[in-house]
Amino acid sequence: MTIGPDEIVLHHYDASPFSEKVRAFLGLKGAAWRSVVTPNMAPKPDLTPLTGGYRRAPVMQIGADIYIDSQMALAEIERRLPEPPGVVGPAFAINLWSDRLWFQTTVAVVFGLIGDRIDPAFVADREKLSGRPFDVAAMKAAATPMRAQWRGHAAWIEQALTTAGTAFLLGETPTLADVCAHMNIWWLGGAFPAVASELLDGFDHLAVWRRRIAALGYGLRSEASGAEALAAARDAEPGPAPIHDPRDPLGLAPGAAVIVAADDYGRDPIAGTLVATTPDRLVMSRETSELGRIQLHFPRVGYVAHPG
Repeated sequence: MTIGPDEIVLHHYDASPFSEKVRAFLGLKGAAWRSVVTPNMAPKPDLTPLTGGYRRAPVMQIGADIYIDSQMALAEIERRLPEPPGVVGPAFAINLWSDRLWFQTTVAVVFGLIGDRIDPAFVADREKLSGRPFDVAAMKAAATPMRAQWRGHAAWIEQALTTAGTAFLLGETPTLADVCAHMNIWWLGGAFPAVASELLDGFDHLAVWRRRIAALGYGLRSEASGAEALAAARDAEPGPAPIHDPRDPLGLAPGAAVIVAADDYGRDPIAGTLVATTPDRLVMSRETSELGRIQLHFPRVGYVAHPG
């Protein structure tokens, strides 16, 4: 089955916590989307031709437009599907807290519990991705003290729900804030449900909220192949770009060569031609022999750009 030029395609794998945010946000929107399952480690031959080498999950695709990072995917879903409203108040600030501070705590707890059972190939892949050792022994040593920090993060959710007296973090309807705050609970709960239950014990409002998030579902998911996704990019033309921000702090101008990379891990530099910047995104064009012209969308927060 071919993929239409306007269909949302999510390149992900089911155990990916960052992909879970996007799946749940699509559920909040009641959206139809195509699922392309990508491996959890390199090589990713059906993904990197779209991204110019970026290989973290998830990546979202609509025709020849490629949205790098879960942050960019979430923003684009909201732009295209504004109802029901999802980005409310400090939703993206909550997203960054969950992505960085709480996620690193969850990494220590999860991989400390897995210990020596971690696949050596996975360790080697993550060391290459991060550029530093994947120190299982250190994670095992940190797993117990990190449990206290993990419960502390969860306690903030319990406190917010208790003091606000609302069904969700920002009111009576779910928003992006709920989806993002739930990510680490979903990951630990799936990997080690007994540990998650222990660390969440006594958080009664959070327990009800957790069931409400799960009830959002994942929208209308249908499977597609990597080959179909590549064909969809090849057969489409990129959509219109946003208006360029003349106040860009880096002085970047459309038509200039530019290089973009993540600032935390997976810092593979992606080179292309700048199409436009806005305060929250950078759009780059790339010409490829395999796919023709494609357009990559990067978040500004969490990514660095410089003239190429």
